[in-house]
Amino acid sequence: MSLKLFSPGKIVLWLNRQQFSESVALAVIAILVGLTSGIGVWLFKQLFNLIYMTAFGGLGTPLGLLHHKKIILQVFHDLVPWIEFGRTGSILGLVGNWTIYLVPVIGGLVVGLIAHFFIGKERYLGIAGIMESVALGGGRLPYRKIPTKTVAAALSIGSGASVGPADPSVQIGAYLGSMFGQLLRLSDERIRALVASGVAGGIAAAFNAPITGIFFALEIIIGELSVNAFGIVALASVISSVFTQAVSGSQPAFHIPAYAFNSVWEMPLYFRLGVLSGLSAAFYIRLHHFTRGIFEKWNAPRWFKPVVAGLVVGLVGIYLPQVFGTGYVTIENILDGKPLTVTLLLSLALARLVLTPLCISCGFHGGVFAPALFSGATLGGAYGLVAKQFFPSLNISPPAFAMVGMAAVLAGTIHAPITSFMLLFEMTHDYRIILPLMAAVNVSLFLSWHLQHDSVYTLGLARKGIRLQRGRDVDVLETITVNEVMETETVTLHESDSLSLATDLLTRKRYHGLPVLNDAGELTGIITVQDIDRAQGDNSSMVRTVGEVCTRELLLAYPDETIGAALRRIGVRNVGQLPVVARNNLSRLVGLLRNADIARAYDLAVTRRAAIRHRAL
Repeated sequence: MSLKLFSPGKIVLWLNRQQFSESVALAVIAILVGLTSGIGVWLFKQLFNLIYMTAFGGLGTPLGLLHHKKIILQVFHDLVPWIEFGRTGSILGLVGNWTIYLVPVIGGLVVGLIAHFFIGKERYLGIAGIMESVALGGGRLPYRKIPTKTVAAALSIGSGASVGPADPSVQIGAYLGSMFGQLLRLSDERIRALVASGVAGGIAAAFNAPITGIFFALEIIIGELSVNAFGIVALASVISSVFTQAVSGSQPAFHIPAYAFNSVWEMPLYFRLGVLSGLSAAFYIRLHHFTRGIFEKWNAPRWFKPVVAGLVVGLVGIYLPQVFGTGYVTIENILDGKPLTVTLLLSLALARLVLTPLCISCGFHGGVFAPALFSGATLGGAYGLVAKQFFPSLNISPPAFAMVGMAAVLAGTIHAPITSFMLLFEMTHDYRIILPLMAAVNVSLFLSWHLQHDSVYTLGLARKGIRLQRGRDVDVLETITVNEVMETETVTLHESDSLSLATDLLTRKRYHGLPVLNDAGELTGIITVQDIDRAQGDNSSMVRTVGEVCTRELLLAYPDETIGAALRRIGVRNVGQLPVVARNNLSRLVGLLRNADIARAYDLAVTRRAAIRHRAL
């Protein structure tokens, strides 16, 4: 039978003939998205665990392979019988553990070459890219790249880069959802819903946490708790979780003992943990984008940058091998109450906070979700040990603080409190710690939001001029920044110029107003036609200076803000233009934004959105 019978066009034609209701058709597609997401994430986990165990088998067995280690090593040995793994069951067993720092270096080289030759330049990077695509591109992602990107992510994690597997798992689901929508030629609205369904399936498969997957998709990707999208998102998440439990068992991602909330006197300690978590999350967010800015400006070959990050990770790993890979084993050791010192835990927390932004900025493929959990567990565990020493009568359990710290740092990092709550509940299967959990998470989110208004996902978009709104159906004027359309070669007047000169310039240029500068070239005001009309009531008006009659109380715009924000400011006072000034120097004029520029921005935004929606391959 010809494969043409199963082409997307034929499938669409068949569906149209069957006249299924929209809800039934979307439910069937959501089941396919959930199933394929679960399969894709499961294969991804097997791959990066195999790579990790091949390289680092002597340093500990990765989570999820505790009962598969011998089988997988035997399979690998059957494929490459000339390699003997020795007592450690890893390549390190051949050459010695002193060469551990070379593993992430080699991994970085391979990942860099894959990115250079096979992935190329990407418009949509990570979860932030998925959010941008859903908001501006109708959810149309370049799904043909997902196999290569998945291999790159598995190599990154397996070779020890300090990145997490949750974000690549989300991308697998999102790209599969987009693929189904595009192949079936669905509308933008339905493709966005399928992308969110894939995201939920990816999280559900990554953590065996279907409820967390649902809320992650709704909070982060869609941007609101949408009733319309909830049904198919939940269906995909459940199907993905069912598959994951069928092949991997029903155990959660972390085996966490139940910890009770012992005393109300512990609450102040959890509030303080929330403060520390919020500070840590804000630092984590800013460091991500600080390092990205540095390495984007570094004029080095793309394939070389991951090598540099791999070398740094390798050197740190000589002394702190827990920084390699996902860190799940270390998290579980902390939550199990294994004896670890405060110094070690704080060192691990700081190392992760620094190494993860470095790895991602240099081109390793992975995410920030799991490293945030790692940092929260180590920070909370250290805090709990210190609190236990100072308050022995409270019978404090440090692992409980580690568990709450995980959710608190995660909430402060991704600005998704419900996702953070639900992840901990699904990992523990215990709701008794809900009060300290809610206290720490809310304090962390509040502090992180005030220190850094954007999350780790949205800050990069904001710096590109993209401000996502709740619901993610973004006004096109929120996608264009002021510096893209402002008038940079601006005609200006001096404070000592006469009103006759100002009138002549405004008439000839047909402007409503012009900026006014002082002797130092600093912006001091703006003179408008109305200012001159008011001054003409005086018989001596034409011999007065511009500085005497210009408006000093100014509404300003900034180069990096969106046209939408500037337009709302114009509407407050119904002015015809806004002087554009540098944020760090409000007296330095860099341009002028007029109504005509805003109209041009609208045309540009509409054209750009149309181009984005048709750019996915």
